Amino acid sequence: MAEHAARHAEPGVASDAWTGLARPLERALGKRTANAFAAMGIHTVGDLVMHFPFRLGHRGQLMPIAAVSEGEDVTVIARVLTATLRPMNTRRGFILTVRITDGVRDLALTFFAKNQRPLQYHERRLTPGTVATFSGTISTYRGEFQLTHPDYEVVDDEPDVAKIEAPIPIYHANAKLPSWQIARAIATVLPQLSEDDFPDPLPEEYRRAQHLPGKYHAVLALHHPTDDAQWKRAVQRMKHEEAFVLQTALASRRAQAKENTAPAFPCRRGGILDAFDARLPFKLTAGQRHVGDEIAAELAGAIPMRRLLQGDVGSGKTVVALRAMLQVVDAGGQAAFLVPTEVLAWQHYQTIRTLLGPLARGGELGSSEVATRVEILTGSMGAQARRQALAHIASGEAGVVIGTHALLSDNVQIPFPGLTVIDEQHRFGVDQRTVLASGVHELVMTATPIPRTIAMSVFGDLDVSTLRELPSGRAHVSTTVVPVSKRAWMDRVWERVAEEVRADGRVFVVCPRIDKDSADETEGSSDVVPAEGAPEMPIASVAETVEFLRRTLPQIAVGQMHGRLTGEEKASAMERFINGETPILVSTTVIEVGVDVPDATCMVILDADRFGLSQLHQLRGRIGRGSRPGVCLAVTGAADGTAARQRLEAFAETTDGFALAEKDVELRKEGDVLGASQSGRTSHLRFLSVTRDDAIIRVARQAARHAVEASPTLAAYPALAGAVAALDQDRAEYLERA
Repeated sequence: MAEHAARHAEPGVASDAWTGLARPLERALGKRTANAFAAMGIHTVGDLVMHFPFRLGHRGQLMPIAAVSEGEDVTVIARVLTATLRPMNTRRGFILTVRITDGVRDLALTFFAKNQRPLQYHERRLTPGTVATFSGTISTYRGEFQLTHPDYEVVDDEPDVAKIEAPIPIYHANAKLPSWQIARAIATVLPQLSEDDFPDPLPEEYRRAQHLPGKYHAVLALHHPTDDAQWKRAVQRMKHEEAFVLQTALASRRAQAKENTAPAFPCRRGGILDAFDARLPFKLTAGQRHVGDEIAAELAGAIPMRRLLQGDVGSGKTVVALRAMLQVVDAGGQAAFLVPTEVLAWQHYQTIRTLLGPLARGGELGSSEVATRVEILTGSMGAQARRQALAHIASGEAGVVIGTHALLSDNVQIPFPGLTVIDEQHRFGVDQRTVLASGVHELVMTATPIPRTIAMSVFGDLDVSTLRELPSGRAHVSTTVVPVSKRAWMDRVWERVAEEVRADGRVFVVCPRIDKDSADETEGSSDVVPAEGAPEMPIASVAETVEFLRRTLPQIAVGQMHGRLTGEEKASAMERFINGETPILVSTTVIEVGVDVPDATCMVILDADRFGLSQLHQLRGRIGRGSRPGVCLAVTGAADGTAARQRLEAFAETTDGFALAEKDVELRKEGDVLGASQSGRTSHLRFLSVTRDDAIIRVARQAARHAVEASPTLAAYPALAGAVAALDQDRAEYLERA
């Protein structure tokens, strides 16, 4: 008996330890309500009070119905137009159909019951003219949106005049927890909290300078605003907090990196770098020279370089990176060039060996005394080739090592590491990117230009260099969007392909899939809507497109490239394409980055609406790399007005990667911009927009750096230190390296 009593007493004793924000919701609201919140990832009082409303409603304004979409959990404020109760036609029972409106659009509500009594209750409450807040999951019936058995709260039921005039907070909700129930739960727990429960990460002097309320008062204003202005001030304050905490985390990592040391590699006159510059067949652009000087100065120092090199497709980043690697080789070090795909690894290997010429034949009979060896290492290499490559790397004979993820293997020994160049870094995991960058200089390259605010927020611990000029002699590439429903246009696409081949050009045909049963190899979205009247088309695949082209253009040899081919098969396919043996290459996105075929003059992108804007730009960058103009044909079934079609129209309007990057962040969700999809987490920024809050980010960045300089361990700012530590570890790591 005593044992039984003790078992039942334990929860009560344990609950004494749960205070403030850490208190489990079960203790505060009961098990049933807590379970409902748990489905939303809300487990504690802190989780609940930090679940802020995302917008405000007003009793005098109706919330727009036009924004709803099928499957979405929505909350709308609307006026009842009609309410009709009748027996069901096909089965026993009754149905109440209510039509509501926001003044522009109508929405149907349906309630079912076996008898009339429960429906008559709703009918009495939802009389024509009644204004209420409705919450539920949008479904469709006979082509019309509807809410079935929605929760609702009649706005006119509120007896308190002050509350009637106050805005209505609208929360992200689900079918079991409508917005007003969340508001009631918050109203239950919030009075039990005090200012002491909300340590403020923003230093007092920063709040004063920016005229911001303290955190506790901001939280109160977000949940229970007296007017819109108070709510907006609180939102602004939270934006500053998110920006300040993020920039402090990045500033701390930046400061910690500078405390470490790396080998110094000063320029050496008369070495391989000078010999390379002397044999370059073209003149470096002013941008390449300027960025090269920045990198050279940093490599000559003992503070590890952490630099992001961004530039549009074809801006000459590889030459800049190669010159940096040769400076390291001159000073006795080795440089690793990490790339995401085998196709790209072999392309870089061939390009670098061609650029270096005899300077890449170190150790061979008759080679120059300043020459080095260029080695490649990929996962699909044969055992003998791999052993030879590993031996050349381990001996230090290979000054430049190019490889895929295979470079990260435990058995790869680089005895004199000096510089790691990471190409298209977003394709590598956090741990992978960190392995080779540890204790050495790091140069991260991306051909997807990054808007300034994104760079400050995601690459804040890296110094950023930008190449904006394109080397002289690059040809123009025109882009046309081709509706798949227009047969004459599609016929012309394949005629144009044949014309390019007859003019000794090479043609890429890009597909989202390898075959009809495989998954997409794109980064695009699924918002593909067939044009009105057009039949729903299967997604293009390499296998089926190859067969189609062999039937349609029997006089032209067609090759194929995709991720299921071995390294040797990919290299062979690319070689046959380059020499014209198979002048049409049907491929997935494995040719997206770095592939350089000067004779490639035409690209057809099938189902182009399934690709992201940056991916489309990368693909287009594979043509027009010689002196002849290029043509890109983006084939789509997306209807006018859809987000997918907007991407394609933006893509066709300009070849300026920086302009496309700005457009891309306009069209994408904030979490996507921050890389939430890559990290597998939702965005941790709930208020701050890195695309729109440039001024806040700039102010916070400067202040955060001053705070870290004043107190490197943040000991002077304990609340700020706690907020930085509380950032998701994987998110913090992602922001550091992504």
